[in-house]
Amino acid sequence: MNVRRRFVSSTRSVKGILMSLGAAALVLAIAQPVWPQSAEHPLDGLTAPEYWAATETLQTAGKANAKTRYPMIQLKEPPKEEVLAWKPGQPMRREAFVMVEQGPQIFEAVVDVHGKKLISWTEVKGVQPPLISLGQEIELDAAVKENAELVAGLKKRGITDLNTVFCSGYGPGYFGTAEEQGKRLLRASCADIHGGVQGAGRPIEGLEVLYDGNEGKVLRVIDTGVVPVPKDAGIYDLGAIGTLRDAPAPMKVEQPMGPGFRLNGQSVTWEKWSFHFRIDRRVGLIVTNVGYQDGGRLRPILYEGSLSEMFVPYMDPSQAWFARTFFDAGETPDGFSSPLEAGADCPENAVYFDQVYTDRKGITNLKQRAACLFEQPTGYMAWRHDEGSIESRKSRELVLRTIGIFGNYDYAFDWVFQQDGTIRVRAGATGQDEIKAVKSRTAAEDTTGQDGMYGRFIAENIIGVDHDHFFSYRLDFDVDGTSNSFVRDKLRVKHLSAAESLRKSVWVAEPETAKTEAQAKTSMSMEQPEIWRVVNPNVKSPLGYPVGYELMGGENAMSLLVPDDYPQKRAGFTDYQIWVTPYRENERYAAGDYPTQSKGGDGLPAWTKANRPIENTDIVLWYTMGFHHVPHAEDWPVMPTIWHGFELRPVNFFAHNPALDLPK
Repeated sequence: MNVRRRFVSSTRSVKGILMSLGAAALVLAIAQPVWPQSAEHPLDGLTAPEYWAATETLQTAGKANAKTRYPMIQLKEPPKEEVLAWKPGQPMRREAFVMVEQGPQIFEAVVDVHGKKLISWTEVKGVQPPLISLGQEIELDAAVKENAELVAGLKKRGITDLNTVFCSGYGPGYFGTAEEQGKRLLRASCADIHGGVQGAGRPIEGLEVLYDGNEGKVLRVIDTGVVPVPKDAGIYDLGAIGTLRDAPAPMKVEQPMGPGFRLNGQSVTWEKWSFHFRIDRRVGLIVTNVGYQDGGRLRPILYEGSLSEMFVPYMDPSQAWFARTFFDAGETPDGFSSPLEAGADCPENAVYFDQVYTDRKGITNLKQRAACLFEQPTGYMAWRHDEGSIESRKSRELVLRTIGIFGNYDYAFDWVFQQDGTIRVRAGATGQDEIKAVKSRTAAEDTTGQDGMYGRFIAENIIGVDHDHFFSYRLDFDVDGTSNSFVRDKLRVKHLSAAESLRKSVWVAEPETAKTEAQAKTSMSMEQPEIWRVVNPNVKSPLGYPVGYELMGGENAMSLLVPDDYPQKRAGFTDYQIWVTPYRENERYAAGDYPTQSKGGDGLPAWTKANRPIENTDIVLWYTMGFHHVPHAEDWPVMPTIWHGFELRPVNFFAHNPALDLPK
């Protein structure tokens, strides 16, 4: 979200280089980043020369000019069968998917970046591209502050120095009004950064601007009345919080022989794990070709896993807040743009990876420290048993991390590989609450309850508005091959008669294989619990069960919005925690390819209307996790990180505990 966009810059650069040292590795840090010139794997992200080849090909073909903008350029993945058959050293297809913005028109192009050929060119009608980038934020700020009605509204609030005012835009959602039709709309709100720092401002409540992004002009200013600007600018440096606590005793994870993992480009081997990853501008980390070495065989588990979409609706129906229903991944082109802070975001033993990307003008940029990879002790034993003599094994894990910045929120995204064949996926929310200025100073002064009706006081004259966070993950399982099925083990109560047992009840697990998409849709229930598995019905374990992996959900939440509310229509993927679809290479985003100003029903709800068969075929499991956030004082001025996640655990995939062979 871009309501209070922060500008982050860093001049420090750390680049991890792995060098062979016998069985181990050595990581060196150097001052200058490295621009990759060629791809080493079919699923590597585009390189700088490939980005330039994509835009130059469009220019040569007469499809682009000086006014053309590129909301998104990313790898067009080769067909799955090609990737699975590919061996290192073999030729590979390299294509770019290019979203092209020509004024109000949107086109999609596919470019062969090696042959510099335009493969396809298609106009996409009735959609809006992702929201504004950093450069457009600055343009919008200038345009909004030239509007006489806004200037008058600021003056009415005692604000005349526009140099200390910053106005930022955010997506207006969609509510079926005539005003929305055929326009690229933005809503803008303003903050006063006087007495604060860049990016940490005090909200100027009661003033909203509706802005036409295509025309570059203000359509109308909405003034709902003067609200005092809070004194607290959300500063959290030493001067704001007082004396820092004493520094704790040093604690480091040291690996003098280098990390235990090996790198070949962005292909990783660690312990018995093998996987590849890339960093995508829209969804962050994409983990691919995940397999586990079992005896002499590398067994596939996951062809591809990634975040697919986020949905963050706020629960204030007022004129300035009702439209704040954000699709952070799909609407925000620059979300994954913040470099990782060495030694803080990632530990001292981490290796860092840079990311090459393009801005809206098609100019290639380098984001340094876009992701990190590190080993860490878990603090838990891998397994333990005492039967006369104690046998216990300590465990470690491998963490792949990136961070996305979406307006006021910082999200950390981890893929964690464990020695027992488990993959943990987690998202951590930190940053700042989205805040609203109110007239009451505290909850005690809010005698009518009106100011705090849709949130909680987190500072004087500041409400943290209630909201939700939902994350959709796309998990393309290939458990021992591409022919998989989805099984729901339903835990049912079995009533017992006196003739059967002195017990009156037990529960039993009744497996049900979903044959169609409709049968697979399901939600979490405490009263009717289920265990969710992806299995390969064609491969049996030594004990005769189909090999599989379970998705074990953690804490979760359901959307409480009513079905005919437009935000809920647009975020239909939150209707269920589990969806299963047959693999289609163009079905990647749970809320659809273009969630900005979407009208609802796109993505998973649209695809699954066909109720396609999903048994014993190549399937994709989609998992939605979320939480309701009622803010509190401890959120201010910066939130402690709140973690949520799920696990992918082997179920009859191995013959026995795969961590049994850990050394003592």
